[in-house]
Amino acid sequence: LTVLNAGRRYLKAEDLSGKVFVTSGLGGMSGAQAKAAVIAGCVGIIAEVDEAALLKRHKQGWLMEISNNLDHCIARLREARKNKIALSLGYHGNVVDLWERLVHELDTTGELLVDLGSDQTSCHNPFNGGYYPVQLGFEEGKQLLSSNPAKFRMLVQESLKRHVAAINKLADKGMFFWDYGNAFLLEAQRAGADVAKKGADKTEFRYPSYVQHIMG
Repeated sequence: LTVLNAGRRYLKAEDLSGKVFVTSGLGGMSGAQAKAAVIAGCVGIIAEVDEAALLKRHKQGWLMEISNNLDHCIARLREARKNKIALSLGYHGNVVDLWERLVHELDTTGELLVDLGSDQTSCHNPFNGGYYPVQLGFEEGKQLLSSNPAKFRMLVQESLKRHVAAINKLADKGMFFWDYGNAFLLEAQRAGADVAKKGADKTEFRYPSYVQHIMG
Protein backbone atom coordinates (compact mmCIF):
# COMPACT_ATOMS: atom_id res chain seq x y z
CA LEU A 1 0.00 0.00 0.00
CA THR A 2 2.83 2.39 0.75
CA VAL A 3 4.48 1.86 -2.63
CA LEU A 4 1.17 2.04 -4.50
CA ASN A 5 0.08 5.18 -2.68
CA ALA A 6 3.48 6.81 -3.21
CA GLY A 7 3.03 6.18 -6.94
CA ARG A 8 -0.49 7.60 -6.90
CA ARG A 9 0.44 10.67 -4.91
CA TYR A 10 3.85 11.57 -6.28
CA LEU A 11 3.89 10.08 -9.79
CA LYS A 12 0.14 10.47 -10.43
CA ALA A 13 0.27 6.86 -11.58
CA GLU A 14 -2.09 3.97 -10.90
CA ASP A 15 0.16 1.65 -12.90
CA LEU A 16 3.74 1.42 -11.62
CA SER A 17 5.05 -0.87 -14.37
CA GLY A 18 8.31 0.53 -15.68
CA LYS A 19 8.78 2.63 -12.54
CA VAL A 20 11.80 2.08 -10.27
CA PHE A 21 11.76 1.98 -6.47
CA VAL A 22 15.12 2.04 -4.65
CA THR A 23 15.43 1.39 -0.93
CA SER A 24 17.44 -0.55 1.63
CA GLY A 25 16.85 -3.23 4.21
CA LEU A 26 15.69 -6.83 3.95
CA GLY A 27 15.58 -7.65 7.65
CA GLY A 28 12.63 -8.21 9.97
CA MET A 29 10.50 -5.12 9.32
CA SER A 30 12.00 -4.24 5.96
CA GLY A 31 11.94 -7.67 4.31
CA ALA A 32 8.51 -7.11 2.76
CA GLN A 33 9.83 -4.32 0.52
CA ALA A 34 10.92 -6.73 -2.23
CA LYS A 35 7.52 -8.43 -2.25
CA ALA A 36 5.77 -5.06 -2.22
CA ALA A 37 7.65 -3.87 -5.31
CA VAL A 38 6.58 -6.92 -7.32
CA ILE A 39 2.96 -6.77 -6.12
CA ALA A 40 2.90 -3.10 -7.15
CA GLY A 41 4.35 -4.07 -10.54
CA CYS A 42 7.48 -1.94 -10.38
CA VAL A 43 11.23 -2.56 -10.42
CA GLY A 44 12.49 -2.76 -6.85
CA ILE A 45 16.20 -2.54 -6.06
CA ILE A 46 16.81 -3.18 -2.37
CA ALA A 47 20.28 -2.89 -0.85
CA GLU A 48 21.25 -5.04 2.14
CA VAL A 49 24.68 -5.39 3.76
CA ASP A 50 23.90 -8.67 5.51
CA GLU A 51 24.07 -11.60 3.08
CA ALA A 52 22.13 -13.82 5.48
CA ALA A 53 19.10 -11.51 5.23
CA LEU A 54 19.29 -11.51 1.43
CA LEU A 55 19.50 -15.28 1.24
CA LYS A 56 16.58 -15.67 3.64
CA ARG A 57 14.31 -13.43 1.54
CA HIS A 58 15.42 -15.15 -1.65
CA LYS A 59 14.70 -18.58 -0.17
CA GLN A 60 11.25 -17.36 0.92
CA GLY A 61 10.51 -16.28 -2.64
CA TRP A 62 10.08 -12.66 -1.59
CA LEU A 63 13.22 -11.60 -3.45
CA MET A 64 13.61 -12.66 -7.07
CA GLU A 65 17.31 -12.04 -7.67
CA ILE A 66 20.53 -11.25 -5.78
CA SER A 67 23.65 -9.49 -7.04
CA ASN A 68 26.75 -7.99 -5.44
CA ASN A 69 27.73 -6.22 -8.67
CA LEU A 70 26.52 -2.67 -9.30
CA ASP A 71 27.11 -2.90 -13.06
CA HIS A 72 24.82 -5.91 -13.15
CA CYS A 73 22.22 -4.18 -10.98
CA ILE A 74 22.11 -1.14 -13.28
CA ALA A 75 21.90 -3.35 -16.38
CA ARG A 76 19.00 -5.36 -14.89
CA LEU A 77 17.29 -2.16 -13.78
CA ARG A 78 17.48 -0.72 -17.28
CA GLU A 79 16.25 -3.95 -18.87
CA ALA A 80 13.30 -4.44 -16.50
CA ARG A 81 12.40 -0.75 -16.68
CA LYS A 82 12.41 -0.73 -20.48
CA ASN A 83 10.34 -3.91 -20.75
CA LYS A 84 8.06 -3.00 -17.82
CA ILE A 85 8.84 -6.22 -15.99
CA ALA A 86 8.12 -6.47 -12.26
CA LEU A 87 11.40 -7.28 -10.54
CA SER A 88 12.81 -7.42 -7.03
CA LEU A 89 16.60 -7.36 -7.06
CA GLY A 90 18.59 -7.51 -3.85
CA TYR A 91 21.91 -5.67 -4.02
CA HIS A 92 24.38 -7.22 -1.58
CA GLY A 93 26.16 -4.06 -0.58
CA ASN A 94 25.73 -0.68 1.01
CA VAL A 95 22.80 1.43 -0.15
CA VAL A 96 25.02 4.54 -0.24
CA ASP A 97 27.07 2.93 -3.02
CA LEU A 98 23.84 2.22 -4.89
CA TRP A 99 22.56 5.80 -4.51
CA GLU A 100 25.92 7.23 -5.56
CA ARG A 101 25.99 4.96 -8.62
CA LEU A 102 22.55 6.24 -9.61
CA VAL A 103 23.91 9.79 -9.31
CA HIS A 104 26.85 8.79 -11.51
CA GLU A 105 24.45 7.41 -14.14
CA LEU A 106 22.51 10.70 -14.03
CA ASP A 107 25.69 12.75 -14.34
CA THR A 108 27.15 10.73 -17.21
CA THR A 109 24.04 9.85 -19.22
CA GLY A 110 21.53 12.49 -18.14
CA GLU A 111 19.13 9.67 -17.30
CA LEU A 112 17.23 9.53 -14.02
CA LEU A 113 16.87 5.79 -13.37
CA VAL A 114 14.82 5.94 -10.17
CA ASP A 115 11.27 7.24 -9.63
CA LEU A 116 10.61 6.42 -5.97
CA GLY A 117 13.03 6.10 -3.08
CA SER A 118 12.99 5.34 0.61
CA ASP A 119 15.06 3.76 3.36
CA GLN A 120 14.50 1.01 5.91
CA THR A 121 17.84 0.74 7.61
CA SER A 122 17.36 0.54 11.39
CA CYS A 123 18.23 4.19 11.92
CA HIS A 124 16.44 4.23 15.25
CA ASN A 125 19.56 2.35 16.39
CA PRO A 126 22.27 3.69 14.08
CA PHE A 127 25.36 3.32 16.26
CA ASN A 128 24.82 -0.23 17.45
CA GLY A 129 24.45 -2.13 14.18
CA GLY A 130 21.26 -0.62 12.78
CA TYR A 131 23.14 1.28 10.08
CA TYR A 132 26.48 0.25 8.59
CA PRO A 133 28.77 2.95 7.17
CA VAL A 134 29.62 2.81 3.48
CA GLN A 135 33.35 3.26 4.16
CA LEU A 136 33.63 -0.29 5.51
CA GLY A 137 32.47 -3.74 4.51
CA PHE A 138 29.91 -5.49 6.71
CA GLU A 139 32.40 -7.66 8.63
CA GLU A 140 34.86 -4.76 9.00
CA GLY A 141 32.03 -2.63 10.32
CA LYS A 142 31.09 -5.25 12.91
CA GLN A 143 34.69 -5.47 14.08
CA LEU A 144 35.02 -1.69 14.38
CA LEU A 145 31.73 -1.44 16.24
CA SER A 146 33.15 -3.85 18.80
CA SER A 147 36.67 -2.39 19.02
CA ASN A 148 36.11 1.34 18.58
CA PRO A 149 32.45 2.40 18.86
CA ALA A 150 33.36 6.11 18.83
CA LYS A 151 35.04 5.79 15.42
CA PHE A 152 32.14 3.66 14.18
CA ARG A 153 29.74 6.44 15.19
CA MET A 154 31.82 9.03 13.32
CA LEU A 155 31.83 6.89 10.16
CA VAL A 156 28.06 6.34 10.39
CA GLN A 157 27.48 10.08 10.50
CA GLU A 158 29.83 10.67 7.54
CA SER A 159 27.99 7.92 5.67
CA LEU A 160 24.60 9.46 6.43
CA LYS A 161 25.77 12.77 4.96
CA ARG A 162 26.86 11.02 1.74
CA HIS A 163 23.60 9.06 1.73
CA VAL A 164 21.50 12.22 1.85
CA ALA A 165 23.69 14.13 -0.62
CA ALA A 166 23.06 11.46 -3.27
CA ILE A 167 19.33 11.33 -2.57
CA ASN A 168 19.11 15.12 -2.77
CA LYS A 169 20.75 15.18 -6.21
CA LEU A 170 18.29 12.62 -7.56
CA ALA A 171 15.31 14.26 -5.87
CA ASP A 172 16.26 17.59 -7.44
CA LYS A 173 15.83 15.89 -10.83
CA GLY A 174 12.41 14.42 -10.05
CA MET A 175 12.74 11.35 -7.84
CA PHE A 176 10.28 11.23 -4.93
CA PHE A 177 11.74 10.12 -1.61
CA TRP A 178 9.97 9.47 1.67
CA ASP A 179 10.90 8.56 5.21
CA TYR A 180 9.65 5.14 6.30
CA GLY A 181 9.34 6.01 9.98
CA ASN A 182 12.77 4.57 10.80
CA ALA A 183 14.37 7.83 12.10
CA PHE A 184 16.50 8.09 8.94
CA LEU A 185 15.87 11.82 8.47
CA LEU A 186 16.26 12.54 12.17
CA GLU A 187 19.65 10.82 12.39
CA ALA A 188 20.74 12.37 9.12
CA GLN A 189 19.89 15.79 10.53
CA ARG A 190 21.85 15.04 13.70
CA ALA A 191 24.80 14.04 11.51
CA GLY A 192 24.70 17.40 9.74
CA ALA A 193 23.12 16.25 6.47
CA ASP A 194 21.04 18.63 4.36
CA VAL A 195 17.52 17.41 5.18
CA ALA A 196 15.91 20.60 6.47
CA LYS A 197 12.85 21.95 4.70
CA LYS A 198 13.64 25.33 3.22
CA GLY A 199 11.81 28.17 4.94
CA ALA A 200 10.40 25.93 7.68
CA ASP A 201 11.33 25.35 11.30
CA LYS A 202 13.92 22.80 12.35
CA THR A 203 11.34 20.10 13.06
CA GLU A 204 10.30 19.90 9.40
CA PHE A 205 12.19 17.88 6.82
CA ARG A 206 12.42 18.32 3.06
CA TYR A 207 11.05 14.79 2.58
CA PRO A 208 7.69 13.49 3.79
CA SER A 209 6.91 10.69 6.22
CA TYR A 210 4.91 7.77 4.94
CA VAL A 211 2.56 7.95 7.94
CA GLN A 212 1.15 11.43 7.29
CA HIS A 213 1.79 11.91 3.59
CA ILE A 214 1.25 8.48 2.06
CA MET A 215 -0.77 6.20 4.31
CA GLY A 216 -2.81 9.10 5.73
